[in-house]
Amino acid sequence: MNKLLPAAAGGFASVLLLLPESAFAMHISEGILPLSWSLFWTAASAPFIALGLKALKKQNETDLSAKPLAGMIAAVVFVISCMPVPVPLVGTCSHPCGTGLAAVLLGPAMGVVTAAVALLIQALLLAHGGLSTWGANVFTMGVMGSFGGYAAFKTVRACGGGPVIAAFTAGLIADWATYAGTAMIMAAGIKGSAPFWPLASKIGLAFVPTQLPLGIIEGIITAGMVSLLIRKRPDLLARTALASLKGGAK
Repeated sequence: MNKLLPAAAGGFASVLLLLPESAFAMHISEGILPLSWSLFWTAASAPFIALGLKALKKQNETDLSAKPLAGMIAAVVFVISCMPVPVPLVGTCSHPCGTGLAAVLLGPAMGVVTAAVALLIQALLLAHGGLSTWGANVFTMGVMGSFGGYAAFKTVRACGGGPVIAAFTAGLIADWATYAGTAMIMAAGIKGSAPFWPLASKIGLAFVPTQLPLGIIEGIITAGMVSLLIRKRPDLLARTALASLKGGAK
């Protein structure tokens, strides 16, 4: 994963200079989850990160642009997910995620890696999220977001939808899947002796006013990026996971 850092450093540094001084605790904040749950979600995320790194290594063997491209997408995910909208009472924030775009362009496994890199740098340098909750945030934003968005993209394409419509759906579903996962992970970690589903529902409903429109906005962003690549950079698109899907970018 550290191999992505040099490629993404320029994008990250530019963002850091533009960020406001006050920081919000993004994703699941430090200290929200008990240690046992933090360790569990880190362990649950580890195989997906390993799978993504393996996919990146394999792709780089035949295409030397694979790592720079992954680093660029990691920077994009970092930027998109640095737009926090605080959600009262639940100890976290709503924000776009960017993993739908990463999954469409790189594949879901490498999408997990880009999310993991972005989340780690945010936790270390911006106090967004946290190191103890890094694994949980990787699982929601990286695993659930990437694989959910990619599945949505493939489903729309299999039903005859164009790549732009499929990309919109991927961004939308990736965003909403991330926050459904966040609600469930937070509820499981803090419920104590209380019933799980009522608490998870309350947390999920708290996200609705912000995440419902943000999911739509993220769908538009993802569709716009894919549309731009189709029109302006088909050469770059040919190196992405999108080109390998049935029907490609047509």
